[in-house]
Amino acid sequence: MERFIIVLLTLIISYSSYAAVRLPKIISDNMVLQRDKPIKIWGWAGASENITIYFKGQTKTVKADKSGKWMITLNAEPAGGPHQLTIKGKNTIILNDILIGEVWVCSGQSNMEMSVRSTNNAELEIQKARYPEIRQFMVQRTIASSPADDVKGGDWKICSPENVPDFTAVGYFFAREIYLSQRIPIGLINTSWGGTHSETWTSREAFEQSDEFKDMIASLPELDLEALSTERNEEQQKKLKGLNFNTPATGVETWKNPDYRDNQWNTMKLPGHWEEQGLADVDGTLWFRKQITIGPADAGKEGQLELGMIDDSDETFVNGIAIGSTATYNEKRKYKIPAGLLKGGNNLIAIRVFDSGGGGGIYGDPVDMKLTTSHNIVIPLTGNWSYNIEALLPGKTAIGPNSYPTLLFNAMINPLLNYSIRGALWYQGEANDSRAFQYRTAFPLMIRDWRSHWKQGDFPFYFVQLASFNAANGNSENGSTWAELREAQSLTLSLPNTGMAVTTDIGEAKDIHPRNKQDVGKRLAAIALNKVYNQHNVFSGPTYEKMRVDGNRIRISFTNVGTGFLVKDKYGYPKGFEIAGADQKFHYAKAWIEGNEVIVSADQVFNPVAVRFAWADYPEDANLFNKEGFPASPFRTDNWKGITDAAKFRIE
Repeated sequence: MERFIIVLLTLIISYSSYAAVRLPKIISDNMVLQRDKPIKIWGWAGASENITIYFKGQTKTVKADKSGKWMITLNAEPAGGPHQLTIKGKNTIILNDILIGEVWVCSGQSNMEMSVRSTNNAELEIQKARYPEIRQFMVQRTIASSPADDVKGGDWKICSPENVPDFTAVGYFFAREIYLSQRIPIGLINTSWGGTHSETWTSREAFEQSDEFKDMIASLPELDLEALSTERNEEQQKKLKGLNFNTPATGVETWKNPDYRDNQWNTMKLPGHWEEQGLADVDGTLWFRKQITIGPADAGKEGQLELGMIDDSDETFVNGIAIGSTATYNEKRKYKIPAGLLKGGNNLIAIRVFDSGGGGGIYGDPVDMKLTTSHNIVIPLTGNWSYNIEALLPGKTAIGPNSYPTLLFNAMINPLLNYSIRGALWYQGEANDSRAFQYRTAFPLMIRDWRSHWKQGDFPFYFVQLASFNAANGNSENGSTWAELREAQSLTLSLPNTGMAVTTDIGEAKDIHPRNKQDVGKRLAAIALNKVYNQHNVFSGPTYEKMRVDGNRIRISFTNVGTGFLVKDKYGYPKGFEIAGADQKFHYAKAWIEGNEVIVSADQVFNPVAVRFAWADYPEDANLFNKEGFPASPFRTDNWKGITDAAKFRIE
C-alpha cells in the first residue's frame, strides 16, 4: 500500500509539472515585442489545456494540442510600454516591464559576438549607456542535430552601465543610433558564435533544395551528438596521452613557481593559437612557462610585461607572484611588474590560459610579446614556451558548431522563428573566406532560408562587409580570399531588401577583430534609417556601376556618390586602384576625378581592359569616399578566375 501511494504521488507530481504552462525563454520579463506586427505568444502545457492571454485589453484563448503545444496570436500594437502580459492555464504567469518597439536579430561570428567592453573607448561608452528602452536577449551558445523548440538559455537585459558591457557592440551601436533618431524601444536578439561558418546557420531544407549543396547534405549522416562526442573525446584523450598529457593534472598549484621543473613539458611556438599547433578541439586550461634573464641593473626594479591577446582569459605570474588577469579574448595584455619582483639572472613567466572554444592561447602580433625593463631594455618573448594541460573543459563536447552543417540553425535560430522581428543584422564571412566563390551561393541561400522559416516576408537583412585585415598578404598578384569574399557579399545585394556596410577603412592589419564597432553600428543604422525609417539619408559610399575604355585609360562610373567624391589624401589623388591589360597583370594605377567619374591609367598598360579597387586582404591605401563619409566599396571589373573558385564545403 505504501509503495502504491508513493507511485501515485510521483505520477501526480509528474503530471502537475507537465501540465504547468511553460513559456520559451525569449518570452519573459523585460522583453521587447515587435510593433505593428501580429504578436505570437507560444509555449507548452497539459494536453488539451485551455490557455488564456491578457495583454493591453486583448483577451485571447486557445486549447493546447495533444502534445501540449499551443500558440496565440495577438493583434499588432503600436510602440510603447511598459506593459504587463498574463498567461493563464492551470497555473498563471505574469510578465512585467514589456516594451513594444523594433526587434532586430544580431547574428554571425566573433565580430558580431564582440561585446561593448572590447571596443574603442569602452569605459566611456559603458558609462554613457543609460538607455533603458534598449534591451538585449543573448542566446546561449549550443548546438543541435535537429530543430530545437527552445534555446538553451538567455534572458532580456536592460541597457545600463551594469549590463551593456556584454551587449553585442555592433548591435548596441546600431540600436543607439536608431533609438536616438526614432525614440522607440529597441530589442536586440543576439544569437552569434565566433569562428562559425554560414553553413552551420542554414537549415537542412535549404540545402536539400539547392543544386549546389543537395549532394553534400544527402551525405550527412543521422547525427547522435552525444555518441559522437563520446567517441571523439575518447580519441582526444588517447591522442593527449600519446603526447604525455594526463588530464586533469596534479600538482598544478606549483606550476607558477620558478623552482618547478618543467623539463618534461612539451613546447609551443608563441604567438599562435594552440588549436593550430597540434591541439585541435582542445578546450580548457593550459599553462605556459618561459625563463628570461634580467641584468643586475634592473633587478628589483619595475617592469612592464606585454603578451599580445589571449583567447579567452589569463592569469599571469612572474616568479610565482600574480601580476594581472584579463577575461577578454581580444584585449592586448599589458601588466605592470611591481618593484622587488624581478631579480638578476633567471626569472620565470607563467601564464594560466582558459579557453572555452575556438583557437585558444596567446595570439596576435609578435612585437606585442615583450618585457620592458626600467632601463627600457626590451626582451622579446616570442618563440618556444613550455606548456602543459591542467584540465579539459568539463562536459565539453568535441563536436563544435562547424563540425556539421545546420547545427546552429537548429539550436539558435529555429527556436526564435515564432518571434516577430523587424529585420536582421549579420557580421560574418571570415570563416568562409577559403570558399569565397561558393559564398556567392551559400550566403544568399541562408538569407532566403531565414526569410522562408520566419514567415515574415523579405524582412530587412543588413550585413557588414569584411573589414581590412592582413590575413595572408593577399592581393591581385597572388590572390586574395578576403577580396573574393567581399565580392561575394557585394553580389548578395541583388537580393531584395538587403544592405551592406562597407568597413575596409576601419580594419586593423594584425587584428581580425577591429575595435571600432561604433562606425560599424552607425553605417548599419544609416541603411535602416533610409530603408525602414524613411529618413532619406545617404547610407552608402560610391559603388561601381560601369567602365568605359578611353584610349589608354579607363573611366569608372559610380552610383551612391552622394553630394560628391571625397578623397582622403592631401594631394587629392584617389588611391587603391589597379589596371591591367589582356595579360591579366595588374599595375598600380594613377587615378583622378572628373565629375562623377574616376579616370584610371598606368604607364605600363597601353591597352587596358580591367580595373580593380581595394582588391587585397588589407587595402590600406584605398581612400575614395563620398562627402557623407562612406567609403567606396571594393570591386573589380573583370571576371578572371580567382583562387577560391574550386573550393567547396564538405562534410569531413
